[in-house]
Amino acid sequence: MSDAIESLLGGTLADPDGGPPLRVPTRSVTIAESLAGGEAGLVRNLGFSGRLAVIADPDTRAALGARVEKALASLGEVLPVPLPAHPHPDLETAERVIAATAPADALVAVGSGTINDLAKYTAARTGKPYAVFATAPSMNGYTSVNAAITVDGHKKSLPATAAAGVFMDLSVLAAAPSRLIRSGLGDSLCRPTAQADWLLAHLACGRPYREAPFALLAADEAALFAEPEALLRGDLAAMRRLARTLVLSGFGMTLVGSSHPASEGEHLISHYADMMGDARWPESYHGEQIGVTTLTMARLQARLLEGEAPAVRPTATTREEVVRHFGPVLGESCWREFAAKRLDATAAEAMNARFAAGWETIRERIAAAARPPAALEGVLAAIGAPRTPRDLGWPDRFYRDAVVHARLIRDRYTFLDLAADTGVFAEGFAP
Repeated sequence: MSDAIESLLGGTLADPDGGPPLRVPTRSVTIAESLAGGEAGLVRNLGFSGRLAVIADPDTRAALGARVEKALASLGEVLPVPLPAHPHPDLETAERVIAATAPADALVAVGSGTINDLAKYTAARTGKPYAVFATAPSMNGYTSVNAAITVDGHKKSLPATAAAGVFMDLSVLAAAPSRLIRSGLGDSLCRPTAQADWLLAHLACGRPYREAPFALLAADEAALFAEPEALLRGDLAAMRRLARTLVLSGFGMTLVGSSHPASEGEHLISHYADMMGDARWPESYHGEQIGVTTLTMARLQARLLEGEAPAVRPTATTREEVVRHFGPVLGESCWREFAAKRLDATAAEAMNARFAAGWETIRERIAAAARPPAALEGVLAAIGAPRTPRDLGWPDRFYRDAVVHARLIRDRYTFLDLAADTGVFAEGFAP
């Protein structure tokens, strides 16, 4: 059986949706027990030349960045681009990175979520190629072509450049802080809830949907979820499974040109918390948040799927309510997103007709993609990851607000919308 990653890179992987063979723009992915001594060769093989900007923060430079800088010096001039500790993935920081990398011909990110997002967004803005050396298995954005960037307080998914090369040293990943390893598992946990949400939008609203991103993940996900505790024992085989899951999840987003396969209702709740939370609360990593919000979405989806065909009402939320909740600037930005999916009387009638005609088929298809909430919770429990809002330091009342209002920040229709449009939230759903 061919390897999915190699087949994707070579453009030979069969498309389960019936299209031509699947291919991704990334040219090289290397996942090895150690990359020591091979860093320059990996970058040389990408055809990078001229001045290379190496983007890192103090932690990632200590973990791998200094080693990469030294190795790449054999290829030409290296321009270090030091970021502050815990950089923010916002437009202001991105503009500073764009300015700092202006003299460079190519970009090399050394880091994980924020650093990778800043690098690939910079690459898209400047038309320069980029590669990334991973320092933690904390998220699935290494191979995606979207970057999570906050613009005027609104967390958005913006177009980005695909990494020419993605390089993962398993020994480095295994040495990452345990919270970052748990975060990567948490970011991987949402495949079932994201798929269920995307299927809902497809079956209830007629929006496009593809099976390919999920077919890529099936084998590695099953093995990863079966023995998650091995990740914290330094087991490199388990770390390889996590690394592959993160890479393939990112490729799934790239194949469909959006984050739908890996970012739905659970990510909306997390993004809402990032946008509206209190800076005085304990810091939580993205994947830690996704683990918690995935459990909430899994419970909400199970509740809505267990009953009879739902009956939606036209969306009652108004522009004035959105602006009042989020404030004038952020509120207007959210309204522009939310207005695109509001159900008027005609759309609500059409959705109800679809549910009435085929609810059993819809329910069975979505349920086949889902996983029981208890099973997902067991995966997190096995490695001591956060499972409740309180584990993240989020007050119960705030989290309730987050679950109810998160649907307002993005135009995708999820079970959060179905819960609101059928009155489930008004009935007092306990997240």
